[in-house]
Amino acid sequence: MLADDMTRLCGEIVGLRRSREGMVKQLRRDTEGRRTAVSDLCAHFNRSRMELAKQNAAERRANLNELRRSVQRQCLDVRNDLAGARRGWAGRGS
Repeated sequence: MLADDMTRLCGEIVGLRRSREGMVKQLRRDTEGRRTAVSDLCAHFNRSRMELAKQNAAERRANLNELRRSVQRQCLDVRNDLAGARRGWAGRGS
């Protein structure tokens, strides 16, 4: 009877050990899959961030150029207004 119990216990230990080995192998496969998925996701985020940065830079350049043109027009308008005022004060008409 003791020998039967020891044999049964040994069989259970061997079975559990095999089960654990299978679980560890599955965890390793799952981990590698997750590692690949995370790496791909990080690469995607990086590409998206770079595209967005280029797009934002182009928009900022366009806005800055428009702002420069607007300021130049306003400066020209002020110059013309001042020149007209000078002519008016000098009595030469516009």
